[in-house]
Amino acid sequence: MSANAMVRRCERKYVDLALGEVETDGMFSGYASLFGRMDLGKDIVEPGAFVKSLRTRGTSRIRMLFQHDPNQPIGAWTELKEDSRGLFVRGRLATGVEKAREVLSLMRSGALDGLSIGFRTVRAKKDTASGARRIVEADLWEISVVTFPMLPEARVQTVKGKRQLPTIREFECWLTRDAGLTRSEARAVIAKGFASLASARDAAPGTPESLAATIRQATRMIQPTRKTLI
Repeated sequence: MSANAMVRRCERKYVDLALGEVETDGMFSGYASLFGRMDLGKDIVEPGAFVKSLRTRGTSRIRMLFQHDPNQPIGAWTELKEDSRGLFVRGRLATGVEKAREVLSLMRSGALDGLSIGFRTVRAKKDTASGARRIVEADLWEISVVTFPMLPEARVQTVKGKRQLPTIREFECWLTRDAGLTRSEARAVIAKGFASLASARDAAPGTPESLAATIRQATRMIQPTRKTLI
């Protein structure tokens, strides 16, 4: 079977999460998969799922594609590794290729920031409580830059020279999941304090912990009016 045929038969998991920095020379980083997060197809990737594949294939045999099209390689991966969060990737777009230059321009403008893995499931188990499929081992073939991710959390986070703020929906998700606020508290922060928080973060970037503390303090100040936002 040809490599192109194998890629076409692969499963695909889109991550809307994090391309870290997109530099002018085409270098970028991010997460192509997040551990423990259920995607829209009710699949959850387990830590260690890519270890064997990364060891046997290495970065040179895992392709960087555009929209999972085997006829559109757009660069090469320079670093692929698992960490506590998921599958971290770093790569460089081949700026001598027209399509790669288009992708770079779209990334830097914020119009394109999704990542997606193409893989074959080797081992999986059913989670009877949630109905999810837990992927224990995956044979990774390619990682694509895509428009629409399936896991609404794996994109390019920032563009060098231009910080990208999250959408209101992403910010609300972060407030409830990572900052520990209730949904109504998160909506109150967004309605009353999102613009000022965003401005403050751009002026003096802080840690997630310090931002969370600021958000909680802001929430306590505006809680008396939050019932109108539910």
